[in-house]
Amino acid sequence: MNIIGLDALVFGVDDLAACSQYLIDYGLRDAGGDRFEALDGTAVVLRAKDDATLPPGLGTASMLRETVYGVADAATLDVIAAELSKDRTVTHEHGVVRSHDDMGFALAFQVSVRRPLDLPAETVNAPGAPVQRPANTVAVDQNAPALPRSLSHVVYFVPDTAKAEAFYRRLGFVCTDRFTGVGPFLRPAGTHEHHSLFMIQTPPFMKGCEHFTFHMGGPTDLMLAGARFVEKGYQSFWGPGRHKFGSNWFWYFNSPLGCHVEYDADMDQHDERWSPREVPMGADASQLFLFQHREKWAPSGPPPGAPAH
Repeated sequence: MNIIGLDALVFGVDDLAACSQYLIDYGLRDAGGDRFEALDGTAVVLRAKDDATLPPGLGTASMLRETVYGVADAATLDVIAAELSKDRTVTHEHGVVRSHDDMGFALAFQVSVRRPLDLPAETVNAPGAPVQRPANTVAVDQNAPALPRSLSHVVYFVPDTAKAEAFYRRLGFVCTDRFTGVGPFLRPAGTHEHHSLFMIQTPPFMKGCEHFTFHMGGPTDLMLAGARFVEKGYQSFWGPGRHKFGSNWFWYFNSPLGCHVEYDADMDQHDERWSPREVPMGADASQLFLFQHREKWAPSGPPPGAPAH
């Protein structure tokens, strides 16, 4: 099944105004109708939690109400509808297939709204390699926009990762890597990205969205966007740093959407020749390195807050 990846995440929230401002400050564009878009048109959609048009909640504190996947064509929608109709309720109306997975997460599938992007990637000059950034071209621009380019992935807390993974395999997802006893990193057939969905085994009361993230143009974009987010008063949760599985740079923030929100950059690509890795979950497996944000300073003395000697 040619599922490309995430098109949108739909949330039912307590405070529409606060969540809207958060997403704008994060870097998404207000496209109207409480839809907040990245540069390629992938989006987060907000609704009031009691909006009657939303699918039912998960019965937990999670505010995620629907995960929308983009597919390559209408034929793929027909195949998905036929597969899911074997054992669950499916609707296929106005070009959207809707159902739910085995954990109760509401799902929608549509021909993808993603717009092609033609943007430069971050360049690096390194001894021994061809010059990527020519003479007199400056890498650092403090006024660069540093905007989210595309919805990358979502992470679910689920009470049964084996059952949850089996459902997504029916839709053509494959496991790229796995944390033993914790959960798989899954990618659908229409992308080579390391993962569009990661699932973590948790008690049932925690079921829901742990975080979602958008791709940035590179690590400098990520650091610039994250630093600006901190300056606007938002609380850093984890990062900046770089993961091992996926190799993506990351920076996570607390949010009013009932989950964490991440910036990421430079994710690995994999195809059918890849052999999945499996390791126990732990701090050493989760990140290659981790920084902690602090106020800017100049090398004229100790960093702010450092103990006196």
